[in-house]
Amino acid sequence: MAANHSFASLSLSPPSHSPYALTHCSNPISRKQVSFFFNSRSRNARRGPRPVSLRSQMPDSDSVKADPNGAGFGSGSGSPASLSQDCSAAGASSSPSNAIDFLTLCHSLKTTKRKGWINHGIRGPESIADHMYRMALMALIAGDLPGVNRERCIKIAIVHDIAEAIVGDITPSDGVPKEEKSRREKAALNEMCEILGGGMRAEEIQELWAEYENNASLEANLVKDFDKVELILQALEYEAECLHRIRESTRRILPLDCRKNPN
Repeated sequence: MAANHSFASLSLSPPSHSPYALTHCSNPISRKQVSFFFNSRSRNARRGPRPVSLRSQMPDSDSVKADPNGAGFGSGSGSPASLSQDCSAAGASSSPSNAIDFLTLCHSLKTTKRKGWINHGIRGPESIADHMYRMALMALIAGDLPGVNRERCIKIAIVHDIAEAIVGDITPSDGVPKEEKSRREKAALNEMCEILGGGMRAEEIQELWAEYENNASLEANLVKDFDKVELILQALEYEAECLHRIRESTRRILPLDCRKNPN
């Protein structure tokens, strides 16, 4: 790719109505050009409509607390019924302008560093998006399991921390109660839903998030395991990097004969 067409040189012209738009641009693409992509995709979708199921196979009733309204999800503030109502109130469908605003807001997931690693003194730690992306890869390469929808696992991994685009990475060290953390994230998700413009895609994002939050399916339970495994893997990588830096520092400090004969 030629240098003058690099991704680094491309940015969106900020829409005046969006508080999340990029505020500095060089060699900007017009908003009309980006909107054309979403319009063309929408037209293609209309040519070949297909039913989309937002439900996954649920685990046994003994392992998941049933919703009294029969929605199939556990109890909690993130119930799909209330979330879907919030999305429906925002609008019937998502416009190209809404999509751009939503994606611009999600940019902070790429730049916000995971606070737990910052608190542990890690230099240049992973971002929220880094963490979610590798979890999605775990779901992609995982072997088939009876009763588990692997595609849905990928989707849950992609959206499970999406509300942190607004609330940031809240860790146990922040002293925020679990219920309050869930409330903040739900409110943030509702706001993101409104920015996206509501509709089927916004409702799906809400449902996936609630499913993970309430650990309401086999898929959600598996993705929670991926969350832990990704954390352990990242810790091992940071440990290896730290040991490497220690070794490099030792080589620069110790005389050559000491390195050859440590005893």
